[in-house]
Amino acid sequence: MRPLAALFLFLSVPLNAEDGPREILEKAIEVAGGEIWLAPRTLVLEGTADFYAPDKPGVASRSDDYRMWRAMDPDRKSAHGADGKVRILARKGTTTMFEVGFDGETTWNDKGVVPKAEADAYWASNFGFGVIRQALKDGFRLESAPGRTIDGHALDMIRVIDPGGQATLFGIDRESRFIRYMGFATPRGWHERVYDDFVMLKEPRWLQAREVTLFYNGVRANTVHWKVARVNDDLPAETFAVPSRFKERVSP
Repeated sequence: MRPLAALFLFLSVPLNAEDGPREILEKAIEVAGGEIWLAPRTLVLEGTADFYAPDKPGVASRSDDYRMWRAMDPDRKSAHGADGKVRILARKGTTTMFEVGFDGETTWNDKGVVPKAEADAYWASNFGFGVIRQALKDGFRLESAPGRTIDGHALDMIRVIDPGGQATLFGIDRESRFIRYMGFATPRGWHERVYDDFVMLKEPRWLQAREVTLFYNGVRANTVHWKVARVNDDLPAETFAVPSRFKERVSP
């Protein structure tokens, strides 16, 4: 376990008011962890999560055990499709609130195997951050966008456009160069994430946001509070595999 009480290390990166989108992104990558952050093999996060109903003011439900396992695709091309492998589990006490996974081919959840069209729409509404790790590669384009301020932080905005033309907005803190914002169009509407409460892990050097809040069409959907982060663990294939009780439903 690696609790996120790691020593916070602020990196002094020279900033330039005239930086273009590539220079802004390069500095953000340097601050976030450099080569390790650009190309992790796996990422495991553990914490808690608060979920909100669209028509109520307060927390609708809370997961006291919220986990995500990721195996990354180093050659990702699509910004908002499923890539690599992923599994997300939300529990309250001993009760599973929901679980969803992707083994590289098949999407499944706690109810069974998810039909491809439904799965594609689900991942298109949820996957997005990882494209920033590909943004300096051939086939991707970077554009500037008007700056904005979020939670008192002035952000330089850049747009990452994948080879298929899908665009994702990122907001980079003008002072620290932390990645504080992401936004993109989804089947559920305009999706935004706001990142805060950053710590730096030391081995490997990895900048982690401990608070992530998700919005759809301006309405808060959930806030995740990460307490543990592990980078480049060796994860067995069984971590992401379709549960045996569902395997007979997988099409050949």
